Amino acid sequence: MKSNLKSDLIKFLVLFSILLAACAPTIPTQEIILETPSGIAGTQEFKPTSMPARPKYQPGELVDYQAQAGDALPALAVHFNTTVSEIRQANPVIPEDSTTLPPGFPMKIPIYYQSLWGSSFQILPDSLFIDGPAQVGFDAAQFVLNTPGWFKNFVAYTGEGTLVGGQIVEHIATNFSISPRLLLALLEYQTGALTQPSPPGEDDLYPLGFVDITHQGVYAQLVLAANILNNGYYGWRTGRLTTLELADGRMEVPDPWQNAASVALHYYFGRIYSQDDYEDAIHGQGLLKTYTDLFGDPWLDAQAHIPGSLQQPEMLFPFEKNKIWAYTGGPHTGWGDGLPYAAIDFAPPRVVGGCTTSDEWVTAVADGMLVRTDPAMLVLDLDKDGNEQTGWVVFYLHLATQDMVKVGSILQAGQPIGHPSCEGGEATGTHVHIARKYNGEWVSAGGPLAFNLEGWVAQDGNQAYQGTLQMFGKTIQACVCSDQDSQIQGDMRK
Repeated sequence: MKSNLKSDLIKFLVLFSILLAACAPTIPTQEIILETPSGIAGTQEFKPTSMPARPKYQPGELVDYQAQAGDALPALAVHFNTTVSEIRQANPVIPEDSTTLPPGFPMKIPIYYQSLWGSSFQILPDSLFIDGPAQVGFDAAQFVLNTPGWFKNFVAYTGEGTLVGGQIVEHIATNFSISPRLLLALLEYQTGALTQPSPPGEDDLYPLGFVDITHQGVYAQLVLAANILNNGYYGWRTGRLTTLELADGRMEVPDPWQNAASVALHYYFGRIYSQDDYEDAIHGQGLLKTYTDLFGDPWLDAQAHIPGSLQQPEMLFPFEKNKIWAYTGGPHTGWGDGLPYAAIDFAPPRVVGGCTTSDEWVTAVADGMLVRTDPAMLVLDLDKDGNEQTGWVVFYLHLATQDMVKVGSILQAGQPIGHPSCEGGEATGTHVHIARKYNGEWVSAGGPLAFNLEGWVAQDGNQAYQGTLQMFGKTIQACVCSDQDSQIQGDMRK
């Protein structure tokens, strides 16, 4: 069986390279006419071609589609209102164990028409949405200092201390793993933060338009904005988001050919703007123009950040060998509220349900370098290049401050890094929360590229925190109760 899968994969990649040579796909889906440059980084006047409405396809009609970075079959099936089996039947070269599809791979997809399809105009490449390789070397704090707007002197008081100007954006971008350039472009587009001398009035509690009593003021609004953007992005990436409910009561189904970053921005603007303002924001004279004024054309030399057939490196459980821990949380949010469901939780069973101090050790799931520690959190960089924005990284949360390993430490898989705790955010009991990122993108804990810990593979549940670990017909059920069915014992490992 394994040799057949390997053979299928080789055929898949060979055919993919031949087809790419024949079609040489381009990333943008809209024509942009450039006129007189001016402004902070050169203004480009966008005049996108009109986007004709999609025809009413016949049920099951095959349409052309080129895979985008991060695409996987289950989500594509949802986007095109079809099934994975029908896509496979139309594209038999795709191997059974396919994870991510090669960017640019040409496919035929059976489509079933849905009404209310939205715009096909793509605003931003996915690689410029996340805090990934394209953001390496970008200093948001310095960039903001060089602009004339009010934001460079803006001060925010956070749990991590006082932050000023671009430091605020860097802090939020790192935690949510969203591009700092995108957050700055949104601030400029909505508030004139980088060009206008005066900030929103003191009585303007919701400068980004999100009326939420728990998120008042620029800093809190920007945190909420990052959370909403991630919900839209990973909702489309995983197929969980199928419909947008706009602020004016209209419903919209994202165009099946859309990319995750553009859908995230539709989701974002659709929650706060009237129809006219929404249409302006998501087309050429909207956020795209502002982004280009600040940072240049985002579609020029855009690079795919997720390769085809991505595989997770081998990983151990995040606790010492032969210890008994409980699987207390199935796939749930990696950071923030809602999506992405990138994290899973484990706890020493003797302290489940309380915040008792534990002398049990949380351990490195793989070889790596510690590149960031903040209160209760730690980031393990598996490629050891010292950069959280590239390659595989593992994010740990709810670690006790005491005995946490220091930044710069080089660790081998299984070495101690700290103790589980209730520190850092909301926690119902002492535990450790782990999540993965690849090139800055949160990787769903379940699904085509699920967490695999010593052969135990995470499966999604019906809702957040539910789900299982499965291996060779055995099942561990996630439960905060720490019952027998949720416990991982040393003799149950491979």
